[in-house]
Amino acid sequence: MLIVGLTGAIGSGKSLVGQYFAQLGALVLDADILAREALERGSTGFDAVIQLFGDSILRDGDIDRALLGDVVFNDVDSRKKLEAIVHPIVKKSFENAVSQLGPQEIMIYEIPLLFETQSANRFDYVITVESAEPIRQGRLMERGMRATQIAARNSAQATAQERASIADYVIINDGSADDLLREVERIWAMVLPPLQRERS
Repeated sequence: MLIVGLTGAIGSGKSLVGQYFAQLGALVLDADILAREALERGSTGFDAVIQLFGDSILRDGDIDRALLGDVVFNDVDSRKKLEAIVHPIVKKSFENAVSQLGPQEIMIYEIPLLFETQSANRFDYVITVESAEPIRQGRLMERGMRATQIAARNSAQATAQERASIADYVIINDGSADDLLREVERIWAMVLPPLQRERS
């Protein structure tokens, strides 16, 4: 098996890279989805977060991630407390998924905070997706994010240089979706197979 960490700044296009890898046959796991599951109503994560932040982050009985994000991305201490609850649950879910991998499978694990959580040593190979800040900002604003929200999330993430320092491969996503697909196809065909053979 081969376990690849896929990281990148918000708006860089790493989720699209993950989708392309899935289309090519990789097992793709998204840390953000695992984090959402960790906060589902009835879970221990849900109870711990409500105890910490109160009912103001609830909407229709569920945790509103936008409301929670506005709190934690504007207060470092609150963000660290949230991460202390969520990260261990997400890590356990990741380890469970790894334990079920077949010998020839390739897992791509989308993890935005790979550098921040010092998790590079958990992967056989690390890819980061980078994009120029104006391009990223434009993509995020198209999703409906405000400039203040974008700035808060950017400040909570590692820099491009920090991510590149732990990466084995850097994808620059400043072009078209077709350009990005061709780059992912090249990695799938030329970069990952030799690594997989080395581990078999």
